[in-house]
Amino acid sequence: MQSPSRRAFLVGRRAERSPWEAFLARLRRAAQGQVYEFSTPTGSARLVPGHMQDVYQARALCHEYGVTLALDGIPSSAPQDDTPVLWVEPGSAMARHERLGADDPRWFVQPGCLVGELESAGLPQFRDQPPHLTVAAWLADRRGCDWDRGQTAASGLVHALVLLADGTQANLGAFGVDNRKPLDNLRVQGMIPRLFELNAGVMADVSEGPGTCWDARYRLDALSPAAGQTLNLSHLLLGHGGELGWVEWLVFDERLGAPADRPYESRYGNRPGSGGVRQSCDQAIRALFDPDGLFPAQGQRFDHSYGVDA
Repeated sequence: MQSPSRRAFLVGRRAERSPWEAFLARLRRAAQGQVYEFSTPTGSARLVPGHMQDVYQARALCHEYGVTLALDGIPSSAPQDDTPVLWVEPGSAMARHERLGADDPRWFVQPGCLVGELESAGLPQFRDQPPHLTVAAWLADRRGCDWDRGQTAASGLVHALVLLADGTQANLGAFGVDNRKPLDNLRVQGMIPRLFELNAGVMADVSEGPGTCWDARYRLDALSPAAGQTLNLSHLLLGHGGELGWVEWLVFDERLGAPADRPYESRYGNRPGSGGVRQSCDQAIRALFDPDGLFPAQGQRFDHSYGVDA
């Protein structure tokens, strides 16, 4: 019988795997869905999850190996050339959308559901949006979620379950005297006071600017809703660029949704750039949600005339 040492001498020692190769091998063993590798200098692959458990596994492995976890399908997606990246595409395995009850105006929606399906179901906020987008990509798109300042309730979004970079699941929804559910989560408990502190500073800054467009990167104006509307923490995710977390599921209320009053072409191009207060605020919000930089630092690319990425 040939000894292992002699066999190694005859065939040569196996080359040691690079961290990217080790990451990919472990992901393929763990995932129920499909994994596709791209040929890039830094390492790039796409995961189409077969189950939410695949995303949990991917998050843990990305965190362990220093791989960026990026949502696939965002319009004007920014390239991730400087770091190994795993693009995660929510596909048909996580594409349910259904009413919460027979006569309930609320809809449970998974991230892989297509926008066209939601428009066909009668949710008005998806009117004139690209029907091929997943709802996760729509939620991340700053252009598609560009309601006026304080008007985020028009998204119809009332609740979101979000997987944060550290593996925490955050329930984000209505917040006020009659609804304290977000405080059930210790991680969110710690974030809320800082978010309100940031909101106080940035709203003082934007109140001095022209117009009603929101030109900061993240929708902190969700904490200062227009009169008669409910403060809802899930609205912080509107237009988040895939930079704050991974959305597991959403709830929309069909009674609340409304499309933006002005089309995309008239809302962009001459928008004033966001000021220093808003830029530092954006950085602080990202640090609260993703202090370790698991998600892209910039998930969506825009022309410099659009202030958030200038």
